Amino acid sequence: MTVAIDMGRTEQGATAQLDLEELLATRLLVQGNSGSGKSHLLRRLLEQSAAWVQQVVIDPEGDFVSLADHHPHLVIDAGAHTEAALGHAAERVRQHRVSVVLNLENLDAEGQMRAAAAFLHGLFDADRSCWTPVLVVVDEAQLFAPAVGGEVPDEARKISLAAMTNLMCRGRKRGLAGVIATQRLAKLAKNVAAEASNFLMGRTFLDIDMARAADLLGMERRQADMFRDLARGQFIALGPALSRRPLTLRIGTVATASRSAAPCLMPMPQTDSHSARDLVLSDIPQAPRPPPRRLATPGPDLLSQLSQARPAVPQGETEAAPDMFVVAERQRRMEAILRAMMAEAEAAFRPVAALYQDFLVRLRIEALEGRPPDLTQFRPLLASARAGVEDASLADAAWPRVQAMAASLPDDAQSVFLLVAHMARMAAPCPSDATIARVYGTHSTGRARRLLGFLEEQQAIVCCPEPGGRRSVAIVGIGWRTAPGEPGAVAA
Repeated sequence: MTVAIDMGRTEQGATAQLDLEELLATRLLVQGNSGSGKSHLLRRLLEQSAAWVQQVVIDPEGDFVSLADHHPHLVIDAGAHTEAALGHAAERVRQHRVSVVLNLENLDAEGQMRAAAAFLHGLFDADRSCWTPVLVVVDEAQLFAPAVGGEVPDEARKISLAAMTNLMCRGRKRGLAGVIATQRLAKLAKNVAAEASNFLMGRTFLDIDMARAADLLGMERRQADMFRDLARGQFIALGPALSRRPLTLRIGTVATASRSAAPCLMPMPQTDSHSARDLVLSDIPQAPRPPPRRLATPGPDLLSQLSQARPAVPQGETEAAPDMFVVAERQRRMEAILRAMMAEAEAAFRPVAALYQDFLVRLRIEALEGRPPDLTQFRPLLASARAGVEDASLADAAWPRVQAMAASLPDDAQSVFLLVAHMARMAAPCPSDATIARVYGTHSTGRARRLLGFLEEQQAIVCCPEPGGRRSVAIVGIGWRTAPGEPGAVAA
């Protein structure tokens, strides 16, 4: 049975329909900046499909509890239950086919991650006899599947990320259809976003998010500016459950409303300063005023203690500077560790956060002294390792200029630029599309070609067509140029 969900209207005025059965098999990703209408879109989808499929809503802000006013949804306050209880409740939700809203608004970020993970794991681990279709909607998915670590402990982040990965990667066979919404694609783990086959892209302003949205929709980068022009509630749709070609649609109206109203201007109250003081400060307990601090004049004894806080250098000697040989040797060993990591078969396609954790483990195994680099310092090291830059290029007097140019580019483009610059310095053949795609961390040669176009738009390189369909690349301002290479050659 085919069930068509009415999501709104297209630009031509036709009904924008979503194939619910196809959605259950292929999953959905919704992206748009705050205020673009993501929550309204999710509410429209939930209301229109409530009569046809069981629903589970992971609600970090409590926006969807109002669904229970018009539909038989059970609202579960996650703050009132333990993680074990949430896991058992999830199993019973699948057993009895009850639609629920998991309200996480009373928990902090770590608590939300742990509660959502416990509930999702309960859905995932249900008995095989309960594997009936469930639409699992996760709002603000970047909170539960972050691309990089943040202030939340790693343990909670890993548990939550594993639950989201199970939902999107392995949930289909268990009847779980993930619908995830995020404000920024750049903040969402790539292995979670990549499993969706249907996309609804709303208003977006940041270049990196527009570029990723364009890549997911199979659009050229120069077309990405269209995401800035979308109105609130307007989305670009693509996918087997929506449209075979990018389709602009406007989401229809909803019956229920969010508890958080959109901001609107209101006239200011006419209150004078004396009335305002009474309204704000009356009956507030006053803390005892601390006694005034007396600043003592530093005497000879205090000054002598301060001067001896750091051991004095004996006369005639100078402070020992860091041993440059030790620093260089430590750098060489770190680069060797990274080269060994990148030589592994699937290393090029692993996320940066996972590579960084692997790198820290290997540093401990090697007993490398000194403080390890943080994630910001790790990224340029990883870019050089991805590009396979050799010591000869690093020793070139012009290489610092190349590194400065790379630093001005987005993180995910730096390794490809360094690869091309390294080949150009050696006058080696231009890397093929497959080689560039591998260094970029993708299997798509189309993305590799678009990335070269992006680097040319940034005035970092110049692509030069050569006879026979080959190409060469020159580095702007440096004077290096690759030899002609075959774009369609296999990865090196």
